[in-house]
Amino acid sequence: MVRRSNLCQICRFHRFQWARHTVVLKYWLARWWDTRPLYIHFSLPPQIAVSESYIVVIGLEVHVQLDTRSKMFCGCSTEFGAPPNTQTCPLCIGMPGTLPVMNRRAFDLALKTAVALNCEIPRYTKWDRKQYYYPDLPKGYQISQFDLPMSRNGYLPISDTKGQFSPKRIGIIRAHLEEDAGKSMHDEAAGKADSRIDLNRCGTPLLEIVSEPDMRSPAEAKAYLTELKLLLNYLGVSDCNMQEGSLRVDANINLHIDTPEGTLATPIVEVKNMNSFRAVERALTYEAQRQYEVWKETGRVLGGPGGHKTTRGWDEDAQITREQRTKEESSDYRYFPDPDLVPVTTTEEEVQRVRESLGELPAALRVRLEQTYGIAPYDSDVLVNQGRPLVDYYVELAEACGDGRLAGNWVQQDVLRTLNERQIAIAAFPVSAGALAELLKMVQAGKITTSRGREVLAEMLASGTPAAEAMKALGIEEVDESALEDLCRKLLQANPEVVAEVKEGKTKAIGALIGQAKKRNPNVNPGRVREICLHWIEKAY
Repeated sequence: MVRRSNLCQICRFHRFQWARHTVVLKYWLARWWDTRPLYIHFSLPPQIAVSESYIVVIGLEVHVQLDTRSKMFCGCSTEFGAPPNTQTCPLCIGMPGTLPVMNRRAFDLALKTAVALNCEIPRYTKWDRKQYYYPDLPKGYQISQFDLPMSRNGYLPISDTKGQFSPKRIGIIRAHLEEDAGKSMHDEAAGKADSRIDLNRCGTPLLEIVSEPDMRSPAEAKAYLTELKLLLNYLGVSDCNMQEGSLRVDANINLHIDTPEGTLATPIVEVKNMNSFRAVERALTYEAQRQYEVWKETGRVLGGPGGHKTTRGWDEDAQITREQRTKEESSDYRYFPDPDLVPVTTTEEEVQRVRESLGELPAALRVRLEQTYGIAPYDSDVLVNQGRPLVDYYVELAEACGDGRLAGNWVQQDVLRTLNERQIAIAAFPVSAGALAELLKMVQAGKITTSRGREVLAEMLASGTPAAEAMKALGIEEVDESALEDLCRKLLQANPEVVAEVKEGKTKAIGALIGQAKKRNPNVNPGRVREICLHWIEKAY
């Protein structure tokens, strides 16, 4: 007899659960448990010990709010932050008899993005109704695209300068247009107050970009999102502000586990409620480990008993995912063509015009910076990720001073630090690329040291004066070469013990002379002092 206390509360199987069930014995226990059937699973022999080897499989769905002034199918504003339910019309709130009209700018922005993602652009696309009920979806359906999306079969290259993974292409299954739903606001803390609905977002144009399950780690997923956001910013199709809901991410993840019987796949989980790319990375890291532990305990696999797709929400405070619901399949949405909207046709000439208007995209820009100015991939990545205006500033600086690496160092260390401290964009940076180049030329020529150069830059930022005037204000003057040589000879004569140590091969002892030289004249170049002193020791001593 099997007691009810010994039954698994998840699947009602006996608690002895093994990885592979090969024999199933069925007993009817009407006398003991509500006349319902009980399945007792045995495995001959038990396969509880399994291999630790598995592959993480990740695919991402990214919803991007397009930068339009009006909604997808009506003229209501899309401005963020308006009082609830003040940016609606009869069409937004699903009144009968209303007729939608496509926002052409939204389609153009979507087409621009799809071309940049190397997607195929079909000549014909249509609109479909996706049927489901949410309190914040007044029509009872969402206008989207199903079997004939406006683009498909693209890719986005990603890489990592830290070497966490090799460069690869992430496939894009499709990028299609749809309208957004409204926003539900619940009393999630106490659970006693009313839920409220804000329909301002209803009808906001969204581009849903669905990737292939090509990512094999949370780090790859974060890199994909970072590169995608950067591309969207360069294209100017969205501000990608996650705090305002302009960019939202749903992540699909499961594991492919190697076992003696072959490779098994765990049930797919869709993770939601992630409000930053770091949260995506943390959520996927947690979920991969959770799925592996659940599989070791239950043996559940994709397509088997209990192996359906589920949706889980990321709890940022607890750093865990929580189950929300069973995931619908496409058939559950009862898609059918929207009878109120005409199909859209796109010509090859239109696509070509869009392709020619894209300009230089981030991946190509990184390569050009590395090849033209000799900077490392890490440096080009930092510069490009800051946006095109900063890249333009760097290019002008590198061209003016003639040293791409030196320009890159100063931009990354000094310019970016100032921008962060002052919370300003490069357009508001007080020192022009040409003015900074004049300062860097003085550093290159050895007229001032790097440390003194940074003092000069600080004065230029504070006073708005050119490098020469800033140096004068700080009392920084170029040291005459003959005066510098005379100073070095005097130091050598006054410090015979240092001369003796250097002659014995202890060249570090020269540092004492450099320190004395800087005390006598703060404007001396330490590197030049070292060179002259070593030259005179070798020549005259």
